[in-house]
Amino acid sequence: MTDVSRETPSTPELARRAFSSAPALRLAERYVELLATAGVERGLIGPREAPKLWERHVLNCLALSSAISPGATVADLGSGAGLPGLVLAIGRPDLHVTLVEPLLRRTTFLGEAVEELGLGNVRVRRGRAEELHGRDLFDVVTARALAPLDRLLGWGMPLVDGRGALLAMKGSSAADEIRAAGPVLNRLRCAPAELLTLTGPDGSCTATVVRVVRRDEPGLG
Repeated sequence: MTDVSRETPSTPELARRAFSSAPALRLAERYVELLATAGVERGLIGPREAPKLWERHVLNCLALSSAISPGATVADLGSGAGLPGLVLAIGRPDLHVTLVEPLLRRTTFLGEAVEELGLGNVRVRRGRAEELHGRDLFDVVTARALAPLDRLLGWGMPLVDGRGALLAMKGSSAADEIRAAGPVLNRLRCAPAELLTLTGPDGSCTATVVRVVRRDEPGLG
């Protein structure tokens, strides 16, 4: 990994509140350093995003943790630079996180980050979500800005355990995507999708999330 850049953003007070334990905060700070340096150099993070890593990316992803039960197994599809998967693993060491990513340069970064941060609760799987169908099930499947909801359902729902949930981080188009995904939700026997605004441990940072569970099973998230 590269040395810390002078472009690495300083730790805001919100982050100190969100990562309330000293070990978790240290890991989060080191992860932000890696994103701002190696992540930018390898094209995983845009240079203009570096100053906004805490508020726009890390704390936004951490808000997702409020919808995940203790000790859950999590698959983060199209993990990229580890958002939200690595953030969840840092902020919630009780979780067991699998980062699923098909591109070699990204899985290389993820593997190096996991080793650098000493995250024993994370594994990296190079491949597409479809390659895990029929082989693995998870309590929670996450994705951030990976694909429209109708397409994401086909990739993610076969990986969701019967009592689990798909949590898709979305933007302003979330409601439109839910409407467009109606036929796929019915075909996959999903309950109506829920549009949630989740609040992180800092009490201010939020995330817009679409939550999907199976129609014939109670979802625990």
